[in-house]
Amino acid sequence: MATVAVAGGIMVFRFDSMARATFSLLTALLCVGGQLVVLGLDYLGIVTVLMMTIEMAVMAVFMIMFMMNPAGLMPMTMMHNRRGAAVLCALTFALMVTGILLAPWPRRQGDAPADPTRDLGTSLMGPQMLTMMTLGTALFATIVATVVLATPRGRYDRYGDDLRAASPEDPVRGGVGR
Repeated sequence: MATVAVAGGIMVFRFDSMARATFSLLTALLCVGGQLVVLGLDYLGIVTVLMMTIEMAVMAVFMIMFMMNPAGLMPMTMMHNRRGAAVLCALTFALMVTGILLAPWPRRQGDAPADPTRDLGTSLMGPQMLTMMTLGTALFATIVATVVLATPRGRYDRYGDDLRAASPEDPVRGGVGR
């Protein structure tokens, strides 16, 4: 999963399509969620998977609403100002490594909990865990409904359901090639 996650992250910047880059990013983030599940952090893994799936659905809705090319299949680039980005990345990496090496890390006190996922969920949600799980399901259903309602017609439905109304010059619906 780690290899697929890294490959998916790299492919985000290699694809020239917003739709393909979105699915590549979703693949990478789903692999990260899967890694959390494999490491025994079931709650964090499932939350990561749900949040990233919902986030990508919201991104798709915005692509449909605001992009001139709703399918996102026209060529584009995800990389702008390559030199500036490379310098900024190198400086950020150096700053993070410096922070890791120079930070006064505290020593662990006490024993590790038997179930760290349950303890984390309890500390984050308290007694409202069931409420939050139900709310998450309701939010997911709302987002799915929003995506479905965002496009009232199909991708190729320019003239409604009546194929006879198509222009004879239209290669998709019309008489060319008929």
